[in-house]
Amino acid sequence: MPEQTAVTIKRLKETGPVGALADIPERIREIYDSVEHRAYAIFESNGRLPGRDLEDWLQAESELVHRIHLDIAESDNEMSVRAEVPGFKASEIEVSVEPRRLIIVGTPGGKEENKTETLLYSDRCTDRMLRAVELPGAVDPERATASLKDGVLEVALPKAIPAGEIGVASAAAA
Repeated sequence: MPEQTAVTIKRLKETGPVGALADIPERIREIYDSVEHRAYAIFESNGRLPGRDLEDWLQAESELVHRIHLDIAESDNEMSVRAEVPGFKASEIEVSVEPRRLIIVGTPGGKEENKTETLLYSDRCTDRMLRAVELPGAVDPERATASLKDGVLEVALPKAIPAGEIGVASAAAA
C-alpha cells in the first residue's frame, strides 16, 4: 500500500472578490486563458452567433479541464475535503487555502512520449484539473493540511473559530 504523500499548500490570509483574477495563482490564470481561447474558437466555428456564450464556455472547459469530484464534510472544529485526483502526483497538485475559499489545481509535470508509436485513439480525460470552491464557513489557512493517497486528496481545514469557542469568543469581546 502506498504511503501518504504531503501536498504543498499555499496559505492566503486575504481574499478578494469571487472570480477576481488578481488573487488567482499563475497556473490557474493560464488554464483560464486556454479555456477562453478555446471558447472563442468554438464561437467562431459556430458562425459567431450571439447568445451561446455560456454553452461555448462550458464546452471549452469540458474539453480542456478535468473537473475534480469532491466531498466536503464538517465537524464542530473543522471542514474536510476529499477530492478525486487519479493519476496525479503530490508534486503536480497545488492547493490554495483562503479563509472562505479552496482552490485545487493540477498540472502534470511531463509526459513521456513513445516515439516509436503513433497514437490512434485516446479515451482519457484531460490532464489538467481545476476546482475552486467557496467554503460554507471561515477556516484558518495557517493550520490547513493536505495529503494524497491512492488518487484521493484529503484536505483538513480547521475552522477559524471552532463551534465550541463561539460563545467564549463572544463573551470575551463583550
